[in-house]
Amino acid sequence: METRSKQVLSAEQAELLRQIPSVDELLAQPRLAELGGRVDRGLLVEVTRTVLAELRTRITDQVKFTVLAELNLLTSGGAALEEHIRSLVERILAHSLQPVINATGVILHTNLGRAPLPAAVVEEFRRTATQYSNLEYDLETGARGQRDVHTASMLERLTGAEAAIVVNNCAAAVLLVLASLAKGGEVVVSRGELIEIGDGFRIPEIMAESGALLREVGTTNRTRVADYENAINEKTRLLLRVHPSNFRITGFAEKPSLEELAALSARTGLPLAEDLGSGCLADLTGSGISEPLVRQSIEAGVSIVMFSGDKLLGGPQAGIIAGKKELVMRVRRHPLFRALRVDKLTTVALEVTLGAYLRAAWDEIPSLRMIRTSAQELKRRSENFLRELRPELPLDEVEMEIVDGTSLAGGGSTPTQALPTKVIGIASARYSAAQLEQRLRRAPSGISVIARVENDRLILDLRTVFAEQEPLLIKTLAAVLH
Repeated sequence: METRSKQVLSAEQAELLRQIPSVDELLAQPRLAELGGRVDRGLLVEVTRTVLAELRTRITDQVKFTVLAELNLLTSGGAALEEHIRSLVERILAHSLQPVINATGVILHTNLGRAPLPAAVVEEFRRTATQYSNLEYDLETGARGQRDVHTASMLERLTGAEAAIVVNNCAAAVLLVLASLAKGGEVVVSRGELIEIGDGFRIPEIMAESGALLREVGTTNRTRVADYENAINEKTRLLLRVHPSNFRITGFAEKPSLEELAALSARTGLPLAEDLGSGCLADLTGSGISEPLVRQSIEAGVSIVMFSGDKLLGGPQAGIIAGKKELVMRVRRHPLFRALRVDKLTTVALEVTLGAYLRAAWDEIPSLRMIRTSAQELKRRSENFLRELRPELPLDEVEMEIVDGTSLAGGGSTPTQALPTKVIGIASARYSAAQLEQRLRRAPSGISVIARVENDRLILDLRTVFAEQEPLLIKTLAAVLH
């Protein structure tokens, strides 16, 4: 028996199909005509056609068809349909990357962009990024220059290295160093340092991509300098030390000191490279953060170091390679360097950040300022914050208190170290803590607030909230708690 291929529509479906306007009819309506004067007509036509096609599909779908939903779009002279199209176009054109308020207490929050840049960077962007600049032009000779010069001397002064170059992140720096100095040869690494960094990138995989051969020595928890020495052969090109920025091995553990590895490097003539990860340039032990300084590695005799620009350094995303001039220049001459180098905006941001270090202007670097803020200061800020917030809230529905807490450096740095802080705990009679967190994240007042939940309370840590953001945070909280 022959089956019927033609779909049979109900009277309601047929009537709704007849009501669907044409593309030209819709675009002639006041709302969309006005929008057509502000955006590309091709985009507007494309979105309109897509919306009308989806509407026809919904109407003719025998399973999903609901008269009410389709009527809502087609009644009121098509106003709802116009608004739907306008909203879609505006959403397409809206910026996806947008500022948020970080109330988590995680200073170098990888998902939130890691280190916020110094305010002075904005002016330097305006001054140099919106005009032509001498990015690769030598003003003295009138010949082509190198973009490295804008940050090299500052990095050399701050780290004690003979030379320094910059690429787009630390993983790129490691890849480039291995490809330049060890391709086709062996690199000796402790098993306890074969780490995985963010988003699933692993040291062995980066090494494989570089063309270098991994030579593991020691065990996960114990490696001695003799293990490195016994592994050296005619194929060895490099000794590699990886600082475990995002984890710690404790207990029955042992690893050679930098001085021991540097001495082995000197005896054998093999370069010693170190992936320092977090890139700490200033001593932060007084603020509760203990991380090895880049200068300490250089002074201990490490041949070449790699570290991040947007972690404890507090600058833009970058991978910095510093060390002996001959080795750094070999790395710079590798063909991959051009593919991995940074643009003028990163150069400007890094130059401003390093300048603050040279002037010891720690508070100009937001991440350092946050790290250096005391729990006492945060308690004072929290008290003032609650004093401003309470009058905006419904009576007897919200409980708020200031309690002890901990902030984190984050960004794969100092995994076992926390900063004592004061946090604000909020409980609502109307909403659960999870609901409050979601409402804050969905930006009821135009900016998303990222907080955390502990013990069924919404937790706000003002350490990572800029003072100028507090009025907007108060307004947002008031809207969320009503």
